[in-house]
Amino acid sequence: MMNNLNSRRLCYPGGVRDDKTRFYVPPVRVVRQSDGVTGADVLLRKVNIQSYCHFAPPGCVIPPGGELILDFGVELHGLLTLNTGTMESRPSRMRITLGESVSETLGTPTPDHAVHQLKDFPIPMLGQVNFGYSAFRFVRLEVPHDAPNTVELSGVCVTAVFHDWEYAGWFESDDERLNRIWKTGAYTAHLNCQDYIYDGVKRDRLVWQGDLYPEIRTLLAVFQESSLIEKSLDFVRDRTPEGGWMNGISSYSCWWVISHWELYRHRGSRDYLEAQHEPLRRLLLQLLGYVNRETGAEELGEVRFLDWSTNHDEKIKHAGLQGLLAWTLEYGALLMEELEEADIAARCRKALPLLRACAPDCRGNKIAAAMQILGGVGDGSKLDREILRRNPDRNISTFYGYFVLLAKAKAGDIAGALEVIRNYWGAMLDFGATTFWEDFDLDWTENAFGIDQLPVPGKRDIHADFGKYCYCGLRHSLCHGWAGGPTAFLTEHVLGIQPLAPGFREVRIQPALCGLKKLDGAIPTPYGPIEVSFRAEHDGNVRRSVKLPEGVREEHA
Repeated sequence: MMNNLNSRRLCYPGGVRDDKTRFYVPPVRVVRQSDGVTGADVLLRKVNIQSYCHFAPPGCVIPPGGELILDFGVELHGLLTLNTGTMESRPSRMRITLGESVSETLGTPTPDHAVHQLKDFPIPMLGQVNFGYSAFRFVRLEVPHDAPNTVELSGVCVTAVFHDWEYAGWFESDDERLNRIWKTGAYTAHLNCQDYIYDGVKRDRLVWQGDLYPEIRTLLAVFQESSLIEKSLDFVRDRTPEGGWMNGISSYSCWWVISHWELYRHRGSRDYLEAQHEPLRRLLLQLLGYVNRETGAEELGEVRFLDWSTNHDEKIKHAGLQGLLAWTLEYGALLMEELEEADIAARCRKALPLLRACAPDCRGNKIAAAMQILGGVGDGSKLDREILRRNPDRNISTFYGYFVLLAKAKAGDIAGALEVIRNYWGAMLDFGATTFWEDFDLDWTENAFGIDQLPVPGKRDIHADFGKYCYCGLRHSLCHGWAGGPTAFLTEHVLGIQPLAPGFREVRIQPALCGLKKLDGAIPTPYGPIEVSFRAEHDGNVRRSVKLPEGVREEHA
């Protein structure tokens, strides 16, 4: 019933409006079809979501024993939508497999968190059916040999579900590889924005605070909208018992503090920060209790975690957590000063020299070294020179690789960070990626075929044959929000746009062209986008154009 008949608008009592958009996306390519399948090309590049009983144009016919693999051209989130057509069609059944790669449609996808395969899916005559609610790019449609009837499809599409936000931030240079990486990172984070900000839109589809930090940094570089960031941060906060750790992981509580400083730095919402006053205060007091007052060593509680790639070595974790806790208390002091909690701010600042003077051995690990550089622990120049610059695009991850980039920038090696971006993230594009992956190793590319290809005899499957820890084989997510960090990095450190006062009331603009001849872009602010343009000239100077919205002042040396 309508809640209010006079409202002239249907409203369901107790219902919650979905603020996302639905968009119908047709397939763009037939990857494979078996003998006997006809008319597959009629499904491509057009949307038909309504069956019609008479005089319908011929559809795609899949007889019993037939199969069809379709490519939608880009990873999408939503439902597979099938329409059957003509009065001659009869009910049947079909096996449907969704995949982020072609090989996933040929295997058995993980059933965790979302269903990607159904072996006996009923197909009506003259009807529409929807299957799945997850992320995928490819679909394999099979009609079993013992199916009662041929299946005739008048239309196949993805009902894509997403937040229809404008890309207020952008990045364009004369290096098309960097441009593609920026856009792919932005799209990866965007696709993971659903009811909350997920870690992975296929798997896990959960709100993990550690994953949230690089996602937040990416979203702040691209979109004006920030309410979903606030909603996700509050979701984690409200499900953490007092005295406990966010997501049950001590480092994730550190990321919650750091995330709030970055959100305030970029958006300047005083009201939202005030709403976090007491939780931030309690959490910082809790974290201060895990600094050894004699040695300065961090003693964060269980579960102790940085990244899966460091989880095997407690000494490496300790070295990295030392830097993370120092970074957290540095930003915690800034937050407490904004909230006029002078005593707690002073306690945070008093703990920092202790933490920074204690520099556990990173054991050659790039992730631990990056965290120490970012936390101001030890000798940052030495860590960069002796660890980060050795085989720079090896032994990193798509999650903590972002922090390696930030550490390289802090150590003055932005050019080196760009090469890591081109080589490491760019290689995923070379192997068919349209979103960035949960993890990646350049060694996987040796004698491998891409995610958009059918199996190649004698070559390794870059999706099914690799992965570690919790993401082995096809369980590996090929759209993980934490992998979008290069987008934020390119905006902040190559375009060089950084807020100096909350909400960009004051901004520093220091581009780093690093061999680029042309560089244009923008970043959203509460006042409107800041737009910049730079051109390298023959005499070594850089011609610049900066457009600031009213209310934003640029720092001048």
